Amino acid sequence: MLTTAESGEELFSEMHWKSLRYFNLYRFAVAALLFSSALLYPSVFPIAGPNQSQQHLALASLYLVATSVAVVLAYRHGQHATVQLTASVLLDVLVMTVLIHVGGGLGSGLGSMLLVTLAGAGLVGQGRLVLFYAAMATLAVLFEHSYRVMQNDFDAAGFFHAGVFSAGFFAVAISARLLARRVIANEALARQRGVDLNNQTVISQRVIEEMQDGVVVLRRDGRVRQSNPRARQLLGLDGGGESLLSAYSPDLALDFVDWCRNGGEDAVLVRVPASGLRLRARFAATESSGRDVLVFLEDMGRLQEQAQQMKLAALGRLTANIAHEIRNPLSAISHAGELLREERRGEAYERLLRIMLDNTQRLERIVSDVLELGRRDRIYRELIDLRATLPPLIEEYLAKEGLPADVVRLDLSAGATLCFDRSHFHQVLGNLLGNALRHSQRVAGSVRLLDCAGKVAGQVELHVIDDGEGVGEEFREHIFEPFFTTHHRGTGLGLYIARELCDANGAQLELQGSGPGADFCLLGRASGCQ
Repeated sequence: MLTTAESGEELFSEMHWKSLRYFNLYRFAVAALLFSSALLYPSVFPIAGPNQSQQHLALASLYLVATSVAVVLAYRHGQHATVQLTASVLLDVLVMTVLIHVGGGLGSGLGSMLLVTLAGAGLVGQGRLVLFYAAMATLAVLFEHSYRVMQNDFDAAGFFHAGVFSAGFFAVAISARLLARRVIANEALARQRGVDLNNQTVISQRVIEEMQDGVVVLRRDGRVRQSNPRARQLLGLDGGGESLLSAYSPDLALDFVDWCRNGGEDAVLVRVPASGLRLRARFAATESSGRDVLVFLEDMGRLQEQAQQMKLAALGRLTANIAHEIRNPLSAISHAGELLREERRGEAYERLLRIMLDNTQRLERIVSDVLELGRRDRIYRELIDLRATLPPLIEEYLAKEGLPADVVRLDLSAGATLCFDRSHFHQVLGNLLGNALRHSQRVAGSVRLLDCAGKVAGQVELHVIDDGEGVGEEFREHIFEPFFTTHHRGTGLGLYIARELCDANGAQLELQGSGPGADFCLLGRASGCQ
């Protein structure tokens, strides 16, 4: 328990200063009433005695001035609040004791004023020093009555009245102390709950801001009330004031209206025009108010990418195991064929042996492709400069195939970049070039590589175009299926692996155009690899 003025100052909050001001205003009102009565109605002044009106007026004036000073000090919100309260109580005890004495003793009824003062002081001071105030009031009353007895004004009932008032002083003080303790406990509990609530609010706000999903609070009229950074990024919200959802995603706004009116689907798929993102939106009414609706936004591209990564990891382990199991007996067959080749047993024998070795090499290519496919989950995306990377890569490929350098023509813009894993990009480009050269006329400019900006901001397109016969309509829907090929020596895995590697890197590989020649378009991000 705090008992000193210095320690008491630490707990004297703004609310307690306000209580002290009210307490001093009450004292000022009492002083003003006493002063007015002494000044205007001296004949009915409750302590009026013969030839004492001037003394009463002087005492009331001093008391009024003292309470006025106390009010001013309390409103200045300075220090030493406990000292101010103690001085005020002791002044009231002194003034009321003098008034009791000159008014004829406790029978005048002025002693009850001390009860109110003690009760107020106990509540304002939070129970501190209230027993001291009660003791001072008791000593003052007993001293006043003893002084009266020594002045030959013996009154046996006066001691009884003094004892009753003294007991009342301590009863009021103890009651105020107990009540103040309860108030302090309730204040501490409320303060702690406020701190806990504030901490919980801060934590919840931090969690919402760090969420990978967007969270939007919508009013029933379609206005965005609140949103987290991810939601502003997905929808392109400016974050300033309450804006209409329809201005950023008309489809989502229509689905929201349908959900509000008809209780439509809780989850819908929408596309944001500005970014081209495909989002999954879930609606949920808030429990506290039916006027606001929570909307959770998920990027379907990110979800599909996560699912793709999981699928790639599982499929990669499976294909790697199968490929290893195939490669071991395949190596034995190939080695046995090489040994048989050394024997000369006629043309028919040589033809059969050549068929066996050719198909062995084809199986070896399939196994190698499958093993590469199993490693596509090992991704390190980086920003690839197309104009700096493609020329040496194509030159190396053409030299390996024994083709002239002018077969492939590059039309690349300066500064064109693609976010891709470099080893994956080399493999994808090798598969696309091999496919284009296989079906082209193999003359100057038969294969063209060109880039252009994507339809959506932040994307780039890389086209690989050949001058061959193109892909027939009956084959277009199967062109990316595994083991589908139109060439008698193809494995049917080149385009499939190229598309899978593009998917693993967050890109798309599509067959475009319907005229002569084939146009394979790689669509990926031009920035933002991390």
